[in-house]
Amino acid sequence: MNGETIVVGGGVIGLTSAVVLAEAGHRVRLWSPGEPGATTSAVAGGLWWPYRIEPEERVGAWALRSLEVYAGLLDRPEETGARLVSGVHAATPLDGLGAWAAEVDGLRAATEAEYTPGDGLWARLPVLDMPAHLTWLLGRLEAAGGRVERRTVTSLAEVAEGARAVVNCTGLGAAHLVPDAGMRPVRGQLVVVENPGVDTWFTHTGTGSESTYFIPQPGRLLLGGTAEAGADSLKPDPVTAREIVARCAGLRPEIAGARVLGHRVGLRPERAGGVRLEREELPGGGVLVHNYGHGGAGVTVAWGCADEVAALLDA
Repeated sequence: MNGETIVVGGGVIGLTSAVVLAEAGHRVRLWSPGEPGATTSAVAGGLWWPYRIEPEERVGAWALRSLEVYAGLLDRPEETGARLVSGVHAATPLDGLGAWAAEVDGLRAATEAEYTPGDGLWARLPVLDMPAHLTWLLGRLEAAGGRVERRTVTSLAEVAEGARAVVNCTGLGAAHLVPDAGMRPVRGQLVVVENPGVDTWFTHTGTGSESTYFIPQPGRLLLGGTAEAGADSLKPDPVTAREIVARCAGLRPEIAGARVLGHRVGLRPERAGGVRLEREELPGGGVLVHNYGHGGAGVTVAWGCADEVAALLDA
């Protein structure tokens, strides 16, 4: 065993954890089966909001810490991928949110002009261009001395044999690596179109597997979506794609004629009982910190969770 810390997982949770650890002085290696960032994180809409994530009593602090970090990245949007964008969360009463909501500047009930039904929230929130943000995280990790290796992991015990500490950020991979029977995929499908001039975001999560949202990104508009619990197909469904466009066009008619640039599918790593973020002592004297199960809010809580990972390793 050497003095290194190995972070397993190359999504936004793994990359952010690796950055925080490397900048705190840890000798970090990040293991990812493919290119870091070529994960569900790259498919995400990138809007900061605690969506499909538990437990409520811990999520608020993680999310607010991440919000604080993103606020510091807004002056370099082309580099960091972080921008501040206004929008409406439909069918979301302010009094139905946790205590964290009181700490979000400007969060308020939407006016009738902003959302006619009158039961939405208006906010100006960070939106992350995820491919750009993941590339920036990778560069920041390497600048801090972290090393990235393409490795396929079949056992966490195997990883622990060669390191002082292991951080498990494997998302859905935790289902077989831990193993954790509480993990399940929640399939999300998006349509990417040329932006016809939409400069605000909108979300309506709905009650079933369908949701409606659009999120502007540089040079494009992301349209969604779905939340299909237990579904694991990464192949875009053309019928679903047409339905997504139709729902979004029902709110913004100009979307109907927007040229389709592509389709995305990602599997959100949801866990029964919520995020697992805890320290485990290993038989040989090493430490394993689990940091997985972030559902649909990985980018929303990434920095708060990474800070807690660092605290657990140094405990």
